[in-house]
Amino acid sequence: MIRITMLSRADTVKGQGVGSAYDELVRMLQDRFADEFHIEINTTSKADVSHYHTINPEFYLSTFSKKSRGVRVGYVHFLPETLKGSIDLFPPFQKIFNWYVMSFYRRMDLLVVVNPSFIPELVAAGIPEEKICYIPNFVSTEDFYPQNETEKQAIRSKLGFGKDDFVILGVGQVQKRKGIDDFIQLAKDNPDLKFVWAGGFSFGKLTDGYEAYREVYENPPENLTFTGILDRNELVSYYNMADIFLLPSYNELFPMSILEAFSCHTPVMVRNLDLYESVISGYYLGTDDRDEMEEKLRELAQDPSQLQVYADLSAKAAQHYSEDNVAKIWHRFYTDLAKGKALKLSSDSREVQP
Repeated sequence: MIRITMLSRADTVKGQGVGSAYDELVRMLQDRFADEFHIEINTTSKADVSHYHTINPEFYLSTFSKKSRGVRVGYVHFLPETLKGSIDLFPPFQKIFNWYVMSFYRRMDLLVVVNPSFIPELVAAGIPEEKICYIPNFVSTEDFYPQNETEKQAIRSKLGFGKDDFVILGVGQVQKRKGIDDFIQLAKDNPDLKFVWAGGFSFGKLTDGYEAYREVYENPPENLTFTGILDRNELVSYYNMADIFLLPSYNELFPMSILEAFSCHTPVMVRNLDLYESVISGYYLGTDDRDEMEEKLRELAQDPSQLQVYADLSAKAAQHYSEDNVAKIWHRFYTDLAKGKALKLSSDSREVQP
């Protein structure tokens, strides 16, 4: 049996996509491969593969015990520049933190990115390309799935929305990087539309712009609802009751929220970002700025029949990033690493092949 140690503190901060991705992976491995993989969490036991999901200092120190750690795998959920607009650190501390992040990644035998567009940036930082591969995120269809019309209307009624209200949902931490400023302004400029943001302040007062956002969070426009951080079993109903999911982020890797919306067959609108091209191109309604977001939202509100096109695209995306498909990739990944075999990768994106 292959011994895998997962090292993660992602569950110490609620409302992070890193935590969702970690939970999905561990659950899937335990459900599907319990007879092949022996998984331990945050232990010092001897392992064939040690998979680092977060970059906590105690995990950094453990990387020096190479014999007991086996193959050291680092999960790259972010790079220092992707945190701009998320956390506000004193500049000297920010510089130290940036050094630490990259030092942690260099300690790994292999890095797994959740978006191939970040491979060149890691290479530019001095990490050999042969030490980097790509495996996409996924979500469980048991947790995120299309609900029937009765269930959708029940949650709308519970939240005070009518059947004919046009509801726009945003999901994520309340922070500048997520495009929350545009989301708030869209609500102010379109009082006849309903806006819901599911998420809160995972990093508390360290959040960039915390005081200003806290003021809006506690005193939002009448047509904007902040739910705070929701459990996953609640979040599925929010995706389903919404007419469209809007993520106006300026910087992302591979947002779990987009996959969750896809899995619920909810139409998806995003800000056009180059990094989306390599993972979800063709499955969403792209916009260049807030003005175009408003234009498209008003078009859809006036003619909701157009939404079906994007709902169908979400359903196709959900099939592409299904748990069944990604489970095969992770099975091959851990098995080949434990046996000392070279990974089979695609030539264009370095995606691990099942």
